[in-house]
Amino acid sequence: MNIQFPADAPAYRDANLTVVFPALVDGERVPCAISVEALEDHFGVESCDSNGWIRAFHAARPKIEAVAREHLSVTRGAPVLLKSGHFPPGAVSY
Repeated sequence: MNIQFPADAPAYRDANLTVVFPALVDGERVPCAISVEALEDHFGVESCDSNGWIRAFHAARPKIEAVAREHLSVTRGAPVLLKSGHFPPGAVSY
């Protein structure tokens, strides 16, 4: 299974309080998202608004994509929603 993450800009979705980003699984686009709660709990959000969540996502993008990659592999390419519990307790170093 070939999993890649295009450099597309992430987007904030206020309908479900997530930051969304795409993956390509064997060439097919698969939606991925991380909750703002996970960003706040683990990735040093400086302001609790869309700009702060997007900045935190950019700063931690490699770690977030690594966890998304694991879930895409296990689920064989199903869409991913990462929540706080998907990361170890405390701040994640990146």
